[in-house]
Amino acid sequence: MQALNFRLIPGALAGTYTKKMLRKILRLFKSGPASLDDVLRYPEGKRIYREFHDLRREGMDQDALKVINRLNRHGYRSYLVGGCVRDMLLGRRPKDFDVVTTATPTQIRKVFSNSRSIGRRFKIVHVVFQGGKIIEVATFRNLPDHRLEPDKKEKDYMMKRDNQYGSPREDAARRDFSLNALFFDPRNESLIDYVGGFDDIKKKRISVIGNPDISYKEDPVRMLRAAKFAALLEFDIDNKTLKAIKRNKSEIAKASPARMLDEYAKIFRTGRSAEIFRAFEESGLFKAMFPEAHNASDCARAESFLDSSIGRRLVIADRTLSEREELTVNIMVALIFTDMVKDVFDDDGPHSKVMDYVKNHILPVCRRMQLSNADRDRLVQIFMSQGRFSQTDRSRRFRPDVFRKKVFFYEAFMVFKINALAEQNDERIQKAMFWEIGPRERPPEINKIVSLFPVRRNSNRGGRSNRRGGGGGGDRNRSRNSKSGSKNNAKS
Repeated sequence: MQALNFRLIPGALAGTYTKKMLRKILRLFKSGPASLDDVLRYPEGKRIYREFHDLRREGMDQDALKVINRLNRHGYRSYLVGGCVRDMLLGRRPKDFDVVTTATPTQIRKVFSNSRSIGRRFKIVHVVFQGGKIIEVATFRNLPDHRLEPDKKEKDYMMKRDNQYGSPREDAARRDFSLNALFFDPRNESLIDYVGGFDDIKKKRISVIGNPDISYKEDPVRMLRAAKFAALLEFDIDNKTLKAIKRNKSEIAKASPARMLDEYAKIFRTGRSAEIFRAFEESGLFKAMFPEAHNASDCARAESFLDSSIGRRLVIADRTLSEREELTVNIMVALIFTDMVKDVFDDDGPHSKVMDYVKNHILPVCRRMQLSNADRDRLVQIFMSQGRFSQTDRSRRFRPDVFRKKVFFYEAFMVFKINALAEQNDERIQKAMFWEIGPRERPPEINKIVSLFPVRRNSNRGGRSNRRGGGGGGDRNRSRNSKSGSKNNAKS
């Protein structure tokens, strides 16, 4: 039995201390399922007032505050929640301000005529402001019953339906990590903490809420997000959370391919891909996510991930982005896949059957990841054309100008160049200089661009972007793709 340490406590703290000690004693003798109080660090909710933090209404999104104020006036308790609160506490500007409320989607729609419901598994409401700006409003959700049960290896915990409404403390308990479960109440500028998220942010620590084994089986993407947050925020993953990732890393194969692709795209756009993938490698996730690429590379033999072949390429890619050059999601995926088809980069590689060689090695992985047919074809084109960059003769026989006009040229060239720099291969670096693209050149599909800066629109002159054939349709396609690309970049 756990030893209990009794000591004299000042009167003001005696009540709180006594409650905590009683809960600990009850847990020792409890044999049935856990209760919600066992999951929460502060079951009654800890109010952290403005004297103890720097968050102020003036620094918030004013449209989000308007949404909260109107919901409060209609009798619905409403707060800011999640990543926006976390980022503001860390001195970062949030990309989105999300609102959570006691109102159901139907009730929210009645309060806001400028709104629409989205989602199947759990409906949320988008309140639309002038210019198309969206504030996302969700209803407090309930904690699934299985979160309070002991972990059963044979049980399927994957979340298939998540449409049960609940209270603020239940909503906090069902979230992934404590740093994402803080509520901000703009009425008195206070934080409401049920799970110790405020302390974890101060200590730069990532802690899973509740039983980590059940949490990761419920949503395997949470393991990826834990490693991503650790790298991006320069936080440590607490011991219980990290050990559970290593135990459950194989569960990542059950994650939705669409969600995984979305997470990869977000990671590539951070400019910190190398650091994030290093966190994946150290937690065992990288091999679980990309087993073929991991086995073909030297990750297992390298002193650190950043010294491995994949790590070096991602370092160069991140540096390329920081220098205001544009990459694409396909380029980043190709950099991970390169070791699987490394013969295409050799001068004496498999020229006669290069298409079969590339397809046999990468298409099974592409199908498992559920990449689109267009993206699969583009990756095949990127790798098939690598040998062409070794031919630097300007004669008609090699026709370099024709090659430059290929729709896949930009992406294929960037893969060749990054590989040459990562390998510090002087001969290939010289060949890359021969093929070097001009400052006006753009990737072919703007909506797939990876950039650390706002994606600029194409002008009618310059660049080969979005060639879809002759006629006036090309300009219309460029315009459509530019708008779509700008939206995607803003959301990521």
